Amino acid sequence: MKLFRIALAGGVAASTVLLIAGPAAAHVSVQPVGEAAKGGYATLNFKVPNERDQASTVKLEVNFPADHPLSSVTPQAVPGWDIKIDKSKLDKPLEVHGKKITEAVSKVTWTADDSEIAPGYFQQFPVSVGALPEDADQLVFKAIQTYDNKEVVRWIEEPTEGGEEPDSPAPVLKLSAAADDHHGGGAADDAKEGDDHKAADTAASTKENHAAASSSSSDTTARTLGIIGIVIGVVGVAFGVLAGRRRSA
Repeated sequence: MKLFRIALAGGVAASTVLLIAGPAAAHVSVQPVGEAAKGGYATLNFKVPNERDQASTVKLEVNFPADHPLSSVTPQAVPGWDIKIDKSKLDKPLEVHGKKITEAVSKVTWTADDSEIAPGYFQQFPVSVGALPEDADQLVFKAIQTYDNKEVVRWIEEPTEGGEEPDSPAPVLKLSAAADDHHGGGAADDAKEGDDHKAADTAASTKENHAAASSSSSDTTARTLGIIGIVIGVVGVAFGVLAGRRRSA
């Protein structure tokens, strides 16, 4: 009986944890494919779970951070979903590869066409973005999820460091340290690449010279053998003629 009570108490406690943790875990989130390094480019997956038992998700709106605008935002096509991209003017233009960018993507909206996220399922919406900011440790993407029963869930609450997770947390992308090729490694890499090309060219030239020398040597040998053959042939003919005359005499 005592063991039964302990097991029952443990089961109730576990169920309570699941009930508390369940809703908090099932929210719109964002994860990079690989790394999301400062100053670099990355592919992000916005993961949308369906939290309702009697309704399907038919729309997702993701707002991009205005305080750290991204010069490049390219969503990947998702079968059964229409994509709309909204842009807005920038207060301060961005300098990208020597060009000034005066507007950036402010929102991407996916709307179900002949598909939906049914109860018990989730859907991922990939987006290629960049260049990621170098002066931030994370980016917050506020998202709005709409169900086919007209219910709207706003995942827009920004989490605070060290605080409890909000009831409706916004997707947060953590940025990793900048890669070497974004900070001072380019010149050294270019020099190394140039040296590699020179070494490759030198090797190729040496190989061609060896091939030419080998070909020339082969030609000379063939000519010498040809001349020797001709001489032997002439000597043989002469010998045959002389032998014939002796027999006749």
